[in-house]
Parts: sequence; structure tokens; C-alpha cells
Amino acid sequence: MNWLKIVSDYYNAGYYTVDQVKVFVAKGKITADQFLAITGQAYIA
Repeated sequence: MNWLKIVSDYYNAGYYTVDQVKVFVAKGKITADQFLAITGQAYIA
């Protein structure tokens, strides 16, 4: 499963907030660098 694409698409469509995307980093589905690429913000736990 391509979590980066799924999370990115949902975030860009407005379905996920920044806080919801953070959960995917915490669960190991995407990396902190991918979080930055998706949201434009540095990941801070």
C-alpha cells in the first residue's frame, strides 16, 4: 500500500488535517521527511 500517495491525496483534498497526518508518522506509515513534503511543516511529535 502506498501510504505516501494516500495520505498526500487525502490531505490535499482537505480530508486530513496536519494533526491527522502526524498520526501516520507516529504509526510508521510515513516518515518525518514525507510529512514535511505533504504538509510543508516540520514534524514535531
